[in-house]
Amino acid sequence: MPKSNASIDLNDVLERVQNDTELLIELLDIFLEDYQEKYKQLEELIQQGDFEQIRNVAHSLKGAAGNISAIDFHHSFATMEQNAGANDLDGIKEMMQKLNDDYPGLQQSINEIKATYGKG
Repeated sequence: MPKSNASIDLNDVLERVQNDTELLIELLDIFLEDYQEKYKQLEELIQQGDFEQIRNVAHSLKGAAGNISAIDFHHSFATMEQNAGANDLDGIKEMMQKLNDDYPGLQQSINEIKATYGKG
């Protein structure tokens, strides 16, 4: 059993779901779907300069990242939420680039967890 992943605190998320690995896999799938949809939404909102909606979407994704113990992503969305509150477009774009750079590692961690605990 893997102890931790670079992108997801496995011990923390297993504790959060009370070692219900089926629920864990479900949460990971929901996160990926939600993330992909909302990332595209963020790109559009950035072009529109809609800081209030950027803040709302970042807040939602911050919570979702927290639910799966994706610590780096949680921190990035918290920072983006603060940047949006300060109308800091450069800071928001910087976080979007960081998320884009970090996503493959998160995807790999999720795939490893699913391979370890999934039934497929």
